[in-house]
Amino acid sequence: MKTLGKGLNPNAKNVHNRTALHYAVAGKNKEAVELLLRRRVEVDQRDKFGVAPIHLAAWFGSLEILKLLVRAGAEQKIENEEGLNIMHCAAINNHTDIVEYIVNDLQMKELDKDDQSGHCTFAMAAEHGCVQMLQMLMEPDYNMATMKPNKVGDTPLHLAARNGHLDVVQLLLHSFDTRDEINMDGETALYQAAKNAQEQCVLALLEAGCNPDIQTTKCSALHPVSERGDTSLVQLLLEYKAHTDFENEDLEVPLHLAVKNSHLPVIHFLLEAGCNFNVTDKRSQTVMHLAAELARIDVVEMLLKADVDLTLEDRQGKTALGVAARADEVIIVDMIIKAERYKAWKKANPECNESVHSEYPLTFKLDHRNETKQLRSMTWRLACELLKPRDWKRLAEYWGFTEEQVMAIERQWTGQHSYKEHGNRMLLIWLHGEELAGTNPLIELHQALVHTGHGRAAEKIRMESENVNSRSCQVS
Repeated sequence: MKTLGKGLNPNAKNVHNRTALHYAVAGKNKEAVELLLRRRVEVDQRDKFGVAPIHLAAWFGSLEILKLLVRAGAEQKIENEEGLNIMHCAAINNHTDIVEYIVNDLQMKELDKDDQSGHCTFAMAAEHGCVQMLQMLMEPDYNMATMKPNKVGDTPLHLAARNGHLDVVQLLLHSFDTRDEINMDGETALYQAAKNAQEQCVLALLEAGCNPDIQTTKCSALHPVSERGDTSLVQLLLEYKAHTDFENEDLEVPLHLAVKNSHLPVIHFLLEAGCNFNVTDKRSQTVMHLAAELARIDVVEMLLKADVDLTLEDRQGKTALGVAARADEVIIVDMIIKAERYKAWKKANPECNESVHSEYPLTFKLDHRNETKQLRSMTWRLACELLKPRDWKRLAEYWGFTEEQVMAIERQWTGQHSYKEHGNRMLLIWLHGEELAGTNPLIELHQALVHTGHGRAAEKIRMESENVNSRSCQVS
């Protein structure tokens, strides 16, 4: 500060058009401010953003410095480029003493006006979580509380909810009859809170009776939380009976988004809530098509257990099996065929119970259990050493494999001897069905080989099976 007495310009600006007074006020250095004011600095000099020193005094809550600037002739109505004045700056930062001074001492209540975004003082306080400020503005002496929307239709409740200010949300819900107002995008405060992962605010809004089923111009509250895998919020919305099957602009329901991103817990809760897992998007794809196309094994398993409709076709006429085969997703292809055959068996045998699942839970994944290792080795030798190129297809036809299933298996091409892999896959799929049906696979296999004219192979299988413990004849 001593340099100010050596003829330096106290109004000199830096590259941001800020003067020494800007920095003295921002630093709450009252002594420096007083010295600069004695040197007759320009008190209303604005920086490149239109911010004057008096804005900074209100922003940082420096009441004494603010008074100094006012006495020095600072323009009290000055606004920055965003239309913020000193009342706005004080409200945003919860400086109630500054607002009290402006209203009571300066008698400038008219500073409670909208900024360029249409935010009034009350809305700014709500947006920044300033509970004390809101409570003061609601008092009769101030009477500055309002729930009017800004230029895009957001009310103070919207602003508080999306920013996670739970105390403000509760105050507004208690003080105003406001719940489900929508902005220009059709968004409620509840939607914005959910979209921004503000779980406590979502809960407060739901408890206050806000409707979780008001759709925006694009989607419902369940869409964004399902897409990002926010399990707790999904559960919360479902607990308050949020509709599971609203479609977004791409005709996707929340389950589509959860499947796309492999959010297994979210998928589980949506399925448990009874969502429609056969609904199609704008490409006429079900969630099963998506899971198959993206090769999400665990998702495919979950959907297959939910008994999705595997006959539905997308816009290109492909079932989920066709999509998986086109993508050369061998594991997915085999899982879907297992599920198709299992459904066909259940339909043909409605009297059969599924007690077998108590020991071997239903699964459509590859079997890697030690107790089935010997039997799986037997099928591999059968496919690779005993069957000729087209023999596996004759067995598949005997066991009721459909033409589409055979084509899906055969689509995988690894060379002239691909038929060996095809045959082994078909046999493992068949064995899966035998376990679920509770039959003896070795007996069934022997009969099938004999019936299809493979007596030599049948005899080798019979001889080899004599060394297999009957308890090991359970496969999945």
